[in-house]
Amino acid sequence: MDIRVDSQTSAEHRAAPLGAMQAVRKALLSMPGKLLGLSIGFVLLAEILIFFPSAANYRSDWLSERTDDAYLASLAVETADEMGLGDEMIANLLTSADAVIVGRVYDGMNVPLLARPGGIGAAPVVEVMLAEEHLFERIFNTIGVFLAPEGRYLLIIDEPMAGEAGLISVVVPEAGLKHDLFAYSGRVLWLSIFIAVMTGGLIYLCLMFMFVRPMRKLAHAMTQFQQDPGNPACTVALSRRSDEIGEAESALAAMQDEVRTAFRQRERLAALGGAVARINHDLRNVLTSAQLISDRLSSNADERVAAMGSRLVRAVDRGIRLCEDTLQYGRSEERPPELQPVSLRAALDDAAGDAFAATGAADWRNEVDELLLVEADPDHLHRIFLNLFRNALQAMEKSPAPLIHVRASLMASGESVCVEVCDTGPGVPARIAETLFEPFGRTGSKGGSGLGLSIVRELARVMGGDVRLADNSQAGAVFEVRLRAKAN
Repeated sequence: MDIRVDSQTSAEHRAAPLGAMQAVRKALLSMPGKLLGLSIGFVLLAEILIFFPSAANYRSDWLSERTDDAYLASLAVETADEMGLGDEMIANLLTSADAVIVGRVYDGMNVPLLARPGGIGAAPVVEVMLAEEHLFERIFNTIGVFLAPEGRYLLIIDEPMAGEAGLISVVVPEAGLKHDLFAYSGRVLWLSIFIAVMTGGLIYLCLMFMFVRPMRKLAHAMTQFQQDPGNPACTVALSRRSDEIGEAESALAAMQDEVRTAFRQRERLAALGGAVARINHDLRNVLTSAQLISDRLSSNADERVAAMGSRLVRAVDRGIRLCEDTLQYGRSEERPPELQPVSLRAALDDAAGDAFAATGAADWRNEVDELLLVEADPDHLHRIFLNLFRNALQAMEKSPAPLIHVRASLMASGESVCVEVCDTGPGVPARIAETLFEPFGRTGSKGGSGLGLSIVRELARVMGGDVRLADNSQAGAVFEVRLRAKAN
């Protein structure tokens, strides 16, 4: 038992750091965490860009201070009496200037005035002409100080005291400059981190309250609406903001209202559709009984009764077809198209043959190129043109020269094929053209359900095309079918 408890405790101790690490990682990857990280990173980047010029200025000031101290030491030498300076005094003057050798430059000649015993030996010396250094050279030389080897010396030549005393030369160990530069860099680093954290935190708080929290609110409202779009409580609360976030809140609230209205309409239409389906089902049974009676009347020996029976048969047949079309449209859900290369000319000839066999004959003129292929579902394509050809034949019942003329052309983009189906009928009446492609719209033929062209457009659109009435006149109607061309 003790062993089990110890194992469980150790497992909990191991899980705690993992859970904390996951929480920290999640916080860093969140929008606020990314904003905070970017803010601190940009501030640090700015501090880095500023650091090198400031470090170069610090180096120049450090070297200038050494030349000023060396100049004061040289004045002491020049004003000394004939007895000169003692070794102790010389050592004190050199120590005060952090120098090894102090001299004057006369006519290009470097004349030493003070020097420590032993000098610098064979140590490497780098000459520094402060007055001739430009900004980038100072930055480059400052970086060189950080990377310099130990034991190197600097020979500084400059005009001390704002150029009033001529040129002074002073030899100093570079180690002092290097030590002070590292100390200066450490101070700048901690100050930069403090400024970056403070600035990043302030920017983070501003962005958090101004942008992140409102965006979280919008995201939460969209999630709630997705889960329960019919619940009015999920509507986003509008703020008084006049910026883009306020516009997004208004747009989201308007969209939610429109979607809820559409859902309510869909529910009403679904209920209405169910009622219509039940009525049609019962009406179809009634019409079936009436059809049996009308068939007997049409075969009556009395011609007047038989004629009335035939008319009744036709009327009952139209009623039954309307009921069947309505039920079929309410139940139908078109299957996804199976696109494949199809010869357009052959598909048109096939659909025309079925239309002529079922509806009537007409002059057939197919001008489509035999090599023209389209990406389409063969069954969908057949149903589209079969409906169009049947409508054309019905429209040309009283035409003296019925003709169906079909031509096709490849669009300029090369991605679509435009097929024009022309007839010689009287055209589509204006009152019918307005609702031509709407389900159960007005029709020009007796007994039509008004579903044919709506199905045609639906089939064309699921294949990436469309259907429209391109031209309409007393000389005939032209329907334009757009299909996807076969990719080369």
